Amino acid sequence: METLQVVVMTVLMFFIIVTVHEWGHYYFAKRAGVLVREFAIGFGPKLFSYKKDETVFTLRLLPFGGYARMAGEDPELVEIQPGQTIAIRTANEVVKTIFVDQLDNRKNVIRGEVQSIDIIDDLKIVLDVDGDIQTFNVDPKAMMSIKGQDIQIAPRNRQFNSATVGQRALSIFAGPAMNFILAFILCLILVRMTGVPVENPTGVILGQVTSDSPAQSSGLLKGDLVEKVNGTEIAGDSVKMISLIESSAGKPMEWTIERGGQEQTVTITPKANEKNVGKVGVAVEPQTRSASFGETFSYAGERFIDMSTTILTSLKMLIFGQFHLDDLAGPVGTIQVTTEVARQGLDSMILWTALISTNLGIFNLLPIPALDGSRLIFLLVEWIRRKPLEPSKEGLVHLIGFGMLFLLMIAVTYNDIVRLIKG
Repeated sequence: METLQVVVMTVLMFFIIVTVHEWGHYYFAKRAGVLVREFAIGFGPKLFSYKKDETVFTLRLLPFGGYARMAGEDPELVEIQPGQTIAIRTANEVVKTIFVDQLDNRKNVIRGEVQSIDIIDDLKIVLDVDGDIQTFNVDPKAMMSIKGQDIQIAPRNRQFNSATVGQRALSIFAGPAMNFILAFILCLILVRMTGVPVENPTGVILGQVTSDSPAQSSGLLKGDLVEKVNGTEIAGDSVKMISLIESSAGKPMEWTIERGGQEQTVTITPKANEKNVGKVGVAVEPQTRSASFGETFSYAGERFIDMSTTILTSLKMLIFGQFHLDDLAGPVGTIQVTTEVARQGLDSMILWTALISTNLGIFNLLPIPALDGSRLIFLLVEWIRRKPLEPSKEGLVHLIGFGMLFLLMIAVTYNDIVRLIKG
């Protein structure tokens, strides 16, 4: 049962983090009038999909990311050339569907040879229908049917690059911004759950009791308040408590704890590790009280700032080469740590999810090709030049960046697997 719960919590964490990120892109692109063709969570084979309005929402096999696919970002429709034979289906004299193949199997259609076609700007098709030249207006939401798939056409004003620089920048920045908002909300929830440190603590709280440890064997439980160790008052000094434990390897200790408002005395014998240092298998937390409304926001803000600072410091070390490959974790390593955190309880999982969400937001804002930060740089250059860069050149830069990130991901994942095998 515990294993199932851990798996559910791990999958749910990745699902929430990726969903809010892609929803930021999706929502602001839609507000700018851009046609979002697909909102996908995961990569690889499709597991589930449904269509709402103009967008197909899909869940894919590999839960390591997602995307909001917008019209105009990639080649998406078959280009129809003059002289080509197609079929169209109309309603109220407006083209609703364009058929490119399997024309003999189409019913209730008009079939003809294309004289001219524009489904981007003018939205008109001119056909030679048995020697009669006819002009048809095309519905802005007409569908093109090819190889059994119906794809909605995208007039120029519905394509991503037709939105203003500000609209595009907002839709790109919204992804990381949603990760920051999620992290802050999770910090708010955590503060409401765990409270804030009391001003004059009488002890420390056991935040975790490891299985098959001296602490568990002695009957200690998560949430116990440790007030005294061998008659020495702990107050809020966790360092003092740890020092007493480490110096008592193999020696029975007497702890005074409070549980449910009642004081109890527990005898526990620390187990010596390989360095002959005493360990009992507990993690301690400060004694807390319920947070006020204002404290909830101030303490949540402090947690968020601390997480962001830690991540930025790590990135600084990464940029200046002060790291080893073992310091990085790919999907395998992240999942492994996440499952371990999930076993520690809901509060630990919430904090870890906030950390991962913050990390994803910051990482995506780095000016690395293929990431959101790089796309924002290109938009800044476009705004300064008052004209966009050549799409093919920008696409090549992002392709090279994606390839480099993919190679790094392979190396990190391989290293994760090797570490996992070696234990």
